[in-house]
Amino acid sequence: MATSRRCVLHLQQQQKLIQNLPCYLRKRLLLHTAPSPLEAVSSLNFDDNKSTNNFAAPVTNSDNNKIIDLDDFKALFSRVPTKKLLKSSATLQMAAYGPMVDLGMWVMNSSLIRIPILKEMILGSIESSFYEHFVAGKDLEQVNNTIKRLWGETGLRSMLDYGLEHSTDNESCDRNTIEFIKTIDSTKSLPPSSASFVVVKITAICPPSLLRKVSDLLRWEYKDPSFHLPWKVQTLPIFADSSPFYHTPRRPQPLTKEEEQDLQLSHERLFKICQRCIESNIPLLIDAEDSTIQPAIDYFTYSSAIMYHKDDDPLVYGTIQTYLKDAKERLIKAKKASEDLGTPVGFKLVRGAYMSSETELASSLGLESPIHDNIEQTHDCYNTCASYMLEKIANGSGSVVLATHNIESGRLAAAKAIDLGIEKENHRLQFAQLYGMSDALSFGLKNAGFQVSKYLPFGPVEQIMPYLLRRAEENRGLLSTSSLDRDLMRKELMRRFRFL
Repeated sequence: MATSRRCVLHLQQQQKLIQNLPCYLRKRLLLHTAPSPLEAVSSLNFDDNKSTNNFAAPVTNSDNNKIIDLDDFKALFSRVPTKKLLKSSATLQMAAYGPMVDLGMWVMNSSLIRIPILKEMILGSIESSFYEHFVAGKDLEQVNNTIKRLWGETGLRSMLDYGLEHSTDNESCDRNTIEFIKTIDSTKSLPPSSASFVVVKITAICPPSLLRKVSDLLRWEYKDPSFHLPWKVQTLPIFADSSPFYHTPRRPQPLTKEEEQDLQLSHERLFKICQRCIESNIPLLIDAEDSTIQPAIDYFTYSSAIMYHKDDDPLVYGTIQTYLKDAKERLIKAKKASEDLGTPVGFKLVRGAYMSSETELASSLGLESPIHDNIEQTHDCYNTCASYMLEKIANGSGSVVLATHNIESGRLAAAKAIDLGIEKENHRLQFAQLYGMSDALSFGLKNAGFQVSKYLPFGPVEQIMPYLLRRAEENRGLLSTSSLDRDLMRKELMRRFRFL
């Protein structure tokens, strides 16, 4: 059964490649005959490991500030009702208080949450404060109302992220697949262009235990090319020479027949999701996880991207976490391979959300952390990768979501895009921030004319709170540095109340 499924997958991939051959040849001819818009721009050396600012361009800092105007707080929050602004300001003040995250983690993990009356009180309190601010709704009806409100009031687009992750068996994976497909179908009833992506976590459609084993096998294959993986289908480069391999210190055991079947079932779940995205004309964004299972997630992402895309536009976007030392090298290798294959693949760039766990694992083994040594190196890596993808877009062969809460990265990317002549309405360049976070940057980029999305997690309170608390634990620094939003909101509220 597993062998026949593999044959079908290989055949499907080959058929997709043949179908897309004309688009591929057309694009290659254009790239080789058309004058490059980058000829007047100095080239970037992406093999150089030195920390440099790769946004070198004839744009001054004052010009950058003019592109994204964060000083005019009246214009930034002009479409936000006063009641909403008051509540957002108060919630961000609480979220910036470090012990609040500790208290939330303790409560959700304590025996108190198992006492019905206390559970109801705790969840009710969370729902009326943090949940309402950072989560877009309990179900599709509520999240769709949020999307319509965001689009109608602010012009911000939405990424739908149903908070499903870490399934343990095929039954829960199948249920999650159905929920993802429902989410995709719901976008058909939304205003045109209001939804930019549907987000999927591979851990929701493939058990993490299997992802961990597949990741080990992929690592060993990279170290030993003679190591044969009979179940492997066509994909793009997953590793770089600088990637960490300490997760797999010894030769792993092959997948059992049952595990091979489970792997094929997981492929089929993702293919169903991709097919529905094609039919609904909505791109798919696949989130990243920690490095123990990320190789398998990239394997799923790239193999599905090869099979599913819309002519020259990618359907599937993978995620690159630029706080990892190997991020730039992996991005460049995957992008080059996709171009050689004629397969459009999109990338979402983030800094990363598993710093604590990554560092602790490496430290426990007495090894160097895969995370950059300091925040400046992480900023530099993010900006370098963003610049690389912007040049690819200008050259007609790239698609990127710049997911950042960093003001300087947003300003630099916006200035670079303008300098390269990338049209602001170009759908291959999008910015994104979390719902309830970095609203000033979102509004500033939107007011400057760029396409901006909010990342909208949704789901029942009890289901989504552990998910959000884990993110809060990993991102407590981000919450504590939201001072710009809090300061701008305070100034705008003071301005409004002066005129009452």
